[in-house]
Amino acid sequence: MKAVELFTDGACSGNPGPGGWGAILRYHGHERELSGGDAHTTNNRMELSAVIAGLEQLKEPCSVTLTSDSKYVCDAITKGWARSWKKNGWRKSDKSPALNADLWDKLLALLDTHEITVVWVKGHTGHPENERCDKLATAEAARHAQP
Repeated sequence: MKAVELFTDGACSGNPGPGGWGAILRYHGHERELSGGDAHTTNNRMELSAVIAGLEQLKEPCSVTLTSDSKYVCDAITKGWARSWKKNGWRKSDKSPALNADLWDKLLALLDTHEITVVWVKGHTGHPENERCDKLATAEAARHAQP
């Protein structure tokens, strides 16, 4: 199984508001940068979109080290929250609706395809790839802002 590194970040100007996401895929020293955004979104949707976009680029099952500064994404994957939400009809333990079910559904399918190791990093602390993803995300958020 190919070992791939995926670094991601999301940004939003206002929450909700114009947002963007950035991702870096690295395999054998080769890097590919990805980015995108939306005019009306949330930070968490952008964090999820970055992970989904990165994993969708992979043409075969891979061993992926996902590095993100999003506790929402990291904890929902590693602590099994997202799978529980789906199992409970997209309801959280307090019976309130789980947000972003459409994106979580896509991401859970991708997580079933790949072997994922999740690494959480504190944002804005000089982690080179996280800083680069943040720049990609904020540039997309600015691009999607209303003139």
